[in-house]
This record gives sequence, structure tokens and C-alpha cells, in this order.
Amino acid sequence: MSDLEIARAAAIRPIEDIADAAGIPREALEPYGRFKAKIDPRLLPDGGTPGKVVLVSAMSPTPAGEGKSTCTVGLADSLARAGQRVMIALREPSLGPVLGMKGGATGGGYSQVLPMDEINLHFTGDFHAITSANNALAALIDNHIHQGNELGIDPRRITLKRVLDVNDRALREVVIGLGGPAQGTPRQDGFDITVASEIMAVFCLARDLDDLKERLGDITFGYTYDRTPLTVRELQVEGALALLLRDAIKPNLVQTIAGTPALVHGGPFANIAHGCNSVIATRTARRLADIVVTEAGFGADLGAEKFLDIKARAAGLAPDAVVIVATIRALKMHGGVAKADLAAPALDALRDGTANLLRHVRNIEKFGITPVVAINRFRTDSQEELYWLLGWCAAEGIEAAVADVWGQGGGGPGGDDLAAKVLAALDRPVSFSPLYSLDLPIEDKIRTIVQEIYGADGVDFSVRALRRLKEIDANGWSGLPVCMAKTQYSFSDDPSLLGAPKGFTVHVRDLIPKTGAGFIVALTGSVMTMPGLPPEPAALRMDVDSDGNAVGLF
Repeated sequence: MSDLEIARAAAIRPIEDIADAAGIPREALEPYGRFKAKIDPRLLPDGGTPGKVVLVSAMSPTPAGEGKSTCTVGLADSLARAGQRVMIALREPSLGPVLGMKGGATGGGYSQVLPMDEINLHFTGDFHAITSANNALAALIDNHIHQGNELGIDPRRITLKRVLDVNDRALREVVIGLGGPAQGTPRQDGFDITVASEIMAVFCLARDLDDLKERLGDITFGYTYDRTPLTVRELQVEGALALLLRDAIKPNLVQTIAGTPALVHGGPFANIAHGCNSVIATRTARRLADIVVTEAGFGADLGAEKFLDIKARAAGLAPDAVVIVATIRALKMHGGVAKADLAAPALDALRDGTANLLRHVRNIEKFGITPVVAINRFRTDSQEELYWLLGWCAAEGIEAAVADVWGQGGGGPGGDDLAAKVLAALDRPVSFSPLYSLDLPIEDKIRTIVQEIYGADGVDFSVRALRRLKEIDANGWSGLPVCMAKTQYSFSDDPSLLGAPKGFTVHVRDLIPKTGAGFIVALTGSVMTMPGLPPEPAALRMDVDSDGNAVGLF
């Protein structure tokens, strides 16, 4: 059966029952239909010791799929099966990849969060609220210019873009204000995808509504004619933006097929943003559970590094264990096997592909955490390949377990070995520390990430990026962490360099200060903040039947 068919056949419980089991009082619950609800964290009872955090990341992704969300859900269900009080904290899916090519973010097989079709589509409207807030800000900026421009905004130096939660390459560069004086001031503009917007990052890094409003006010949206930075606070509209987000900022409660409670909230991409669910959701889950299983997008060089260097600082938390998801299929692709040939055993390619996994493992160790490897089992994996990979992990001193959570579900025995390994890891002390000090110059922070995490020889800064470095220093922003925007497919900025490449240079073409989010985005290679659709978008397979049921959604 497809993921959608499995989800539709599952017995889903009323959301009030899930809330009761999680210790959420009814007054804190705001149902959105029968199976979804928002939680007001202010109305939760004061908790005791915060729950431990398990961060799930992965090796470098491939078109073969790694199943990071599937393993996140399956691991949480397996921990619950072992008698632990556990909760999941995940990101919300973006319509861009749902309608494009990547797929959803609700897991798969018998390790899914439900209702998967609603979560993968409009869910509770959070992304619409974030899109509306961003575009309201854009309209208010252009209106300020039209109405006399008291702040002296330079229309050529507005850095905030409009956004949509779709992949639309035609909107990357646009000209607005055409048609005469009544239509506003003509200027060059463009669109980002919603998940790359600073308001999305602010939304996900804010600790509460007051912090959200403060961060919104701190957003630098552009510069004056003399290149003085301008913030939303100077426009005096941070309150209006916070009002648009007041309901969206509450975490969303759903459930897995096995009935484990899950908070699904926020959704920045990890290749062009910081790739983690909201701080509010993670902190709320820690109040309600003894173990919180969360994930960070794409490979550990992107999402996990940003979790550890950005989110951990903003949230005041550190993971107590890290899981790196790997598959036989993906390892063979990194070892040189084409996607069409992955079903055939190929031990030589598997051996060559382990260089990618090993670099991710050693990178996490640099943060003071010893990770556990989850080998996400596919039907095409041979026993010989699985035994070989387990033996390789043992020889490298890596704790590893095979997880058959797609086929058996975490509610069955498929994730028991992985859960046991994670519980053992949670009993070990962790000496977490971020990769770099915030006192370092931005240039040195980038160089540290590029050399220590990517394995590059160095960094090449464009003339534009070098100019930005001077502006960042002059404006007092050098103490912020760095959010690398880079292809997810390679440690390098070239998506064709698979495995664990060496002898390369990362090219930084621009730097974008995100002063509300509290980081500097470094754009590398040809990565885009507004993706395009593939030749055959997933939307071509989607439909709705006469009863209103989704068709073709994974």
C-alpha cells in the first residue's frame, strides 16, 4: 500500500484523547476539527525536569530517499512501546516540495503522523499566516515610500522580499510599481519561498509571543540613501505583524499511527534556512514528556549543524543524543551506483559510500556528542549488505541498529533495537559545545564550518560578499551565528560531488543579515531561495475523489 493508503486505513483517535494522554488540560487545547489542535503553552501546568532531547539527522540525502522523518516517528513510537513518556517535535511540510518532487514531512509506511493529507496540505494555516505577515510588511514598506518616505528608504536597497509557499522560478526577479505614480514607486523586487523568509525563521526561533514581537521589530528590511540600516521597529508595525501570527505561534498537536503525541510546528528548509521546528514546540514538548524526539532537515552538515550552532543557542537547550539516519540505497548512490540499479547488491559501492556517513558521524562528535546510526531498512536491502554495514559500524566504533519502522512501524518490533541504543545513549554524559565562538568574525565562522564540517580546503568570497562582510562589521552584527545556504546533496557547494569529497573550495556569493532571526545567511554556489518545479511535478499525480479524499499524495 502507499503511504496515503496506510494512513487512511489507520485508526485515528480524537485529538482530545491524545491531549489527555499527554497531560494537556482541556483549557489549553484549541481543536481544529476532530484530529488536530493547537496548544496554548501559557495554560499548561508547570512542569518538573524538562525532557531529554533526541535529535534525528541523516547522511547527505539522495534521490533514493533516507527516511529521516520516518525514523523520527518510528523511534518515538518504539520508545513509547518501551514504556517511555515521549513526544515528537517536527516541522510542518511546505507546499513547494509537496507539489514538486521532495515529498511530504509526515514520515512513511507505518511510521507516520496523522492526518497526513491535512498536515501535508494546508494543516492549521500557519504557513498562510506567515506568508500574510511577510507580504503585509512588504506592502507597508512600499506604502511608506509612496506616502512621502519619512524614513528615507532607498528603494534600491530594500532587502525584504515577498514570499509564496510554492516553487515558482518565474517570481525570483520581478519589477513592481509599474503603471504610473498611483501604482507606487517602480523598483526591482523578487519572491522567496515562504520557508526561506526571515519571518519564518523568527517564528521558529521565538520563545514566546513577546519574544516574537521583539524579533519582528529587529528585522532589518532595507537601508536609507546613506546606507543606514532600517528595522521594522522604525516602521512601527511589529505589533500588527505579531497580531497576524498570534494564533499560528501556538504549536499544533497531532498523533502517530501508534498514538504517540506529536507537535508539528514551523518549517524552515535546512538548505536555505536553519531547518528546525519551532523553539516553542520543542520547549513545550519538553514540559510534557520525558523524551522529545525531534529532527533537523537534510544531512547533518546542514540541519544538525544549524540546530547545534543556532537553535540550541536561541532555545537554551542541547540535545542529549543524536541519531544519524542512513540507508543501504543512499550509501550505494554515494558509492557510485545509479538510482535505477540500487536493488542489486553492491558491496564495493556500499563500502565506498560509507565515507559520507563516517564524515557525518565524526562531525557530530566535534560537538561533544557520540551519535547512534539508524540503518533505515528498505525492502530491497539484502541481509549480506545489512550485516556488512553493521560490521563496518562496529569496526569504526559506531553504535548502530537496523530499523524496520517503515514496514513494521515503531509500534511493532521494527524499532526496538534502535530504541535500546538510544536509551543507552541517553544514559551517557554529554559534553556539548557549539562548533565556534560567537566572538569570531563572520568570515572565520564561515571558514570553521566549511573546513570542519564540509571538509573543504577553504572559502572563496565574491567581491559582493567581501563588501557585505565590511557592512556587517560596521553595523555591529559580527556577533551573530552563521546560517549556511548550500546544496543538500553534497558536502561541497556542487551537488554533483557525492560521497566525502576533498580538495574543494566553497564559494560564498553573498551574505544576508537576518537581524530579527539573529543570524547571517551565507549564500553559496548556485543555491536558490525560491526553488523551481521539476519536469514532472508531483502535482501531476494528485487529485481528489468525489468524497473529498486525497488521491496520489505519496
